[in-house]
Amino acid sequence: MGPAGGRRNFRLKVQRIAYEISEQAINRARAGHYPTLDLVAQYNDQSGVGGTFTGRGVDLVSKSVGLQLTVPIFQGLSVQSRVRESLANRDKARKDLENVQRTIALQVRQNYLSVTNGIAQIKALKQALTSSRSQLDSTILGQEVGVRMEIDVLNAQQQYFSARRDLAQAYYDYLMARLRLKAEAGDLDEDDLLEVNALL
Repeated sequence: MGPAGGRRNFRLKVQRIAYEISEQAINRARAGHYPTLDLVAQYNDQSGVGGTFTGRGVDLVSKSVGLQLTVPIFQGLSVQSRVRESLANRDKARKDLENVQRTIALQVRQNYLSVTNGIAQIKALKQALTSSRSQLDSTILGQEVGVRMEIDVLNAQQQYFSARRDLAQAYYDYLMARLRLKAEAGDLDEDDLLEVNALL
């Protein structure tokens, strides 16, 4: 996995959706200027109409279906204000999206370098551990034949355990950098976490 990537990053997906929503809000705001066409239906049922004058009422049923066109002549400045506000929100969402893209790209590169540096550091610390183990063994042998003192053995043991500690820390840092890289690239899943957990 190289330094390029991160397109599937969750934060980036959320920011892209926010930008798309801001684009749609502009169209909604501009729609205040557009004519509207409505389907209008009416139903009226009256009984006994005119009965007070004629003595006998008439039942009337009227039905109508039609289209109603509404053309806004002038809506005041509210529509223009909503359009300007939507455009400003879209510009902000675009800048936020660009910032998230830059941040993710930087973090992917940094974590990629941490992974590659971690591999090199682990190799070097493994050699240092082998060397300190050999030094400890030779110091113990030197003490047994009377060439070395107890303090020399203690110093060699301290160096050996320090090398073990440094190797364990480097391995942990490498695993965490690997997880962070996968998370930023959008590739992290449960299997990765289980694998790292088993290694720890």
